[in-house]
Amino acid sequence: MAKKKILFINQEIAPYVPDTLMSLMGRDIPSAIQEKGYEIRIFMPKWGNINERRGQLHEVQRLSGMNLIIDDTDHPLIIKVASIQSAKIQVYFIDNDDYFNKRLMEKDNQGEDYLDNGERAIFFARGVLETVKKLRWVPDIIHCQGWMSAVVPLYIKTAYHDEPSFTNTKVVTSLYSNSLTKAMADNFKRCVEFREATAELLKPYNDNFDFDELGKLAIDYSDGIIQADEAMNKDLLDYATEKETPILKYKDDSFADDIENFYNQIAPDATPEEEED
Repeated sequence: MAKKKILFINQEIAPYVPDTLMSLMGRDIPSAIQEKGYEIRIFMPKWGNINERRGQLHEVQRLSGMNLIIDDTDHPLIIKVASIQSAKIQVYFIDNDDYFNKRLMEKDNQGEDYLDNGERAIFFARGVLETVKKLRWVPDIIHCQGWMSAVVPLYIKTAYHDEPSFTNTKVVTSLYSNSLTKAMADNFKRCVEFREATAELLKPYNDNFDFDELGKLAIDYSDGIIQADEAMNKDLLDYATEKETPILKYKDDSFADDIENFYNQIAPDATPEEEED
């Protein structure tokens, strides 16, 4: 039986960014899932506060060079890669001079949300999916983590649904507590539009596209939701419940086994390769 494949699209991964609940889970869950026999790929943004020399990042020339058009502007896609030896995992980084280079994570030096965080999330989502296509790698499950990956489920179910890499892919989203203080810029809905991800699909959402609206968007197009943070917005949890989306509730200890079982609930055939005697 062939190994099943899990694509992790993470907002934060330790040790590249400071230790938080999200960054630690971003490292530990993929490592644990890989140890269980699954084939994995991991992506995160190349935030400007990541030390490339210390992290030993290097550009992957064969994957870089594509331009993504966001709001009628071309933005070059740069792909870098590094390995976390202690966790035995490799991480791909989505980079771009406009959105990530020499810039911090979601907030600037004054602690204010970047006005173009919405565009950054869109670029990140499309950058990951286009790179996975180039890798000719077909994931059985995509596991999204953090608001930066919130538009991925929409794209998988619409703009990329006919792509051979994603035709049968299921999407799981881990939800965390709110880390944004402002809504996306007014152009967010327009920037999201791509192929079948049309403006019509975005009409049910408020024009004031804030953290909660991003969460609703992710829930609406995900096959399963993980409550990764006990402090996450209860309204979003209730929203997922009303939608009858399968939910893995929060636990305060390591729950890699529970996540594996949840994967198998969402995609029953997505089980790891059985070892030969």
